[in-house]
Parts: sequence; C-alpha cells; structure tokens
Amino acid sequence: MGAGGQMSVDVVNKSEEQKATLQRVPHTQPPFTLGQLKKAIPPHCFKRSLFRSFSYVAYDLFFAFLFYYIATSYFHLLPHPLSYFAWPIYWTLQGCILTGVWVIAHECGHHAFSDYQWVDDTVGLVLHSALLVPYFSWKISHRRHHSNTGSLERDEVFVPKPKSKMPWFSKYFNNPPGRVLTLLVTLILGWPLYLAFNVSGRPYDRFACHYDPYGPIYSGRERLQIYISDAGIFAATYVLYSAAMAKGLAWLVCVYGVPLLIVNSFLVTITYLQHTHPSLPHYDSSEWDWLKGALATADRDYGVLNKVFHNITDTHVAHHLFSTMPHYHAMEATKAIKPILGEYYRFDGTSFYKALWREAKECIYVEPDERAPSKGVFWYQKKL
Repeated sequence: MGAGGQMSVDVVNKSEEQKATLQRVPHTQPPFTLGQLKKAIPPHCFKRSLFRSFSYVAYDLFFAFLFYYIATSYFHLLPHPLSYFAWPIYWTLQGCILTGVWVIAHECGHHAFSDYQWVDDTVGLVLHSALLVPYFSWKISHRRHHSNTGSLERDEVFVPKPKSKMPWFSKYFNNPPGRVLTLLVTLILGWPLYLAFNVSGRPYDRFACHYDPYGPIYSGRERLQIYISDAGIFAATYVLYSAAMAKGLAWLVCVYGVPLLIVNSFLVTITYLQHTHPSLPHYDSSEWDWLKGALATADRDYGVLNKVFHNITDTHVAHHLFSTMPHYHAMEATKAIKPILGEYYRFDGTSFYKALWREAKECIYVEPDERAPSKGVFWYQKKL
C-alpha cells in the first residue's frame, strides 16, 4: 500500500475513534458493583505511603525553587530582548509544577496522602494556602461534589443548566468570538470567582462563599475549619504583601502572580474537561445514584503533563470511584477496572486545547433525550 493509501486508512481510523469517543456512555444501572471493581484492583493500590507521598512534595518543591532561583538570579543578566522569552518560559514551567503541588494538596483533602489525618490536613493547609486556596473550605465543598457527582440538583461545581435556565445573553456568545471571550474569562477568573461568589457552583438560597464560615455551604460544626482556612489565606497574603513591599509589585507578579494564574487556568481546564463531554449524562433526582454519577466523568490525555499533574488528568474515573487511593497507584487501578467498566468508561485522547474549544461549542446546556423513555437523564446540547 502506498503512502497515500496508508494516510487514508489512518484518517478513517481516526474518524472512527473520534465517533466512538463521542458516543454516549450507557446511563442505565451498571451490571457491576463498586465492590466488584474494588476486588479487581490489587490490594496494594489502596495502601498509602507517607515516605512516597512526601517524596512527590519534595520533588515538586525542588523544581519550583530551582525555577525561582534561575529566574531571580540569572534573568537580569540576560541581554534585554532575551528576557522577553525567558520569563514566559519560567511562567509556563513554574505554573505546571505548581499545578502538581496543587494536586498533592487536593490529595491531602481526600485523605489519600498518608494514614494520618492530621498529617494530610497539615500538609494540605500549608500547600493550598501558599496557592491562595482555602484548604478546609474547599475540601468540604469538594467532598460534597464527590458525593453528588452528576446530580443536577446537588453537585457542587460545573453544574450544567437546562435550556430554560440559560441567561438571556447566552445566545450572543454562541459564536467563535464569544467562545474565545468566555473561555478567557473562565480560565483566568473562573477559580477565584467560584471561591468568592460560587460562580458555576450549585445554587443556594442565599449568597454562598468559600470564605464565609456562616455561609450556606457549611454546617455549624464545620465553622472552625473555615476560620482556619481563612487564617491560612491571611498568612499567605501577608507574606506576599511583605514580598511586594521588599521587592516591588512587578517582581511579585513576575515571580508568583503569573504562575498562579497558570495554575488556576489549568485547574479550571482539568475540572471542566473531566465533567464536561458530549458523551456524558447528567441526572435529576429521579435517575441519579452515586455509582452512575461517579461514572459520569472522563479521563483525558495531557501528554507529558499527565505525569507533572500526578495523573489527576488520566485517572479521574478511578479517583471518583476510590478517592482515598494515592495518585501513584491510580494508573494501575485504572488498567485493572477498565475491562469491567467497558462502555461505562470514557477516555478522550483529544488534545486538551482542542477539547476545550469543542466542549465550549458542543456543550452549551442539558436537556432530556425526547426519544428516550426516561426523562431524568440529561445530555449536552449545542444550539440555543
């Protein structure tokens, strides 16, 4: 077969693979149980190693401080035009490494870091506070997300709206310029807006904020943890203020601010793509149950960044099924359960930047399938 023939075959194969990726996953009750999935996973995958977990912290922090040292010690020695190239490289590398740090703190919130809750919470509080994340506040709301994934009434974040509840101005953004603007605002401001104003989160009967100990997100017994989270943010803010006073605001923005924006953008991208896909259902209360909701997630491929992000990107389904499993066993666990999951497992190897654009175009709102007997299963639609 000539080169042209082989290319045609490759194109056809890729097209068929894409169709399979976009085919809707089953929404009926799975023919397996959580217990059966757990039995398929080697027992050692559930064991947490304090030493191994700390080794990942040390690894990430080593590179974070290495990049910081190189930038602050040598960039000013470069000929002036070269600094315009050096700083974006630093921002990208530092942003990726600090995203890995964020993931480890997230793992602490799931009690997947060690066998000691106080160790997990101490490490998580320090790491997340350094990235201006209220550790306990987000840990609590994220736990509820895991308990209610895929529920249109009770999930905590990236809850899609039915067509009847879409804002009136949405139709004006359903075009290429509008999608570009929407994605930019979402990636840059989405994370702080969610923490401060519950944007894209579950609707509450009054103002909800991750910094408010008396807000509707939290119960009375959780209040102290919110105060501790806020104290961590105040401490980190004071350190940053002191650095700005000593070194200047421009220095702080270059060394810390821009990498943090990249961390926040990756966090929004990762979370959005894990829970937004044309093939994934959402459920109302008549159809939702925990296992079906946990399976309404997708694994994605970020290339080399999978390792940098500690595989939170390509083992998300396993993470939702067994959230206390440490990340360094998640790949092995995913391989073990994939044969059992079958059609209920969704992996999409589309480049994340292409997937962002496709999902922004294809996943506008959710509606039940009019041809289906059940009206409690909702699917993404792309036209307003």
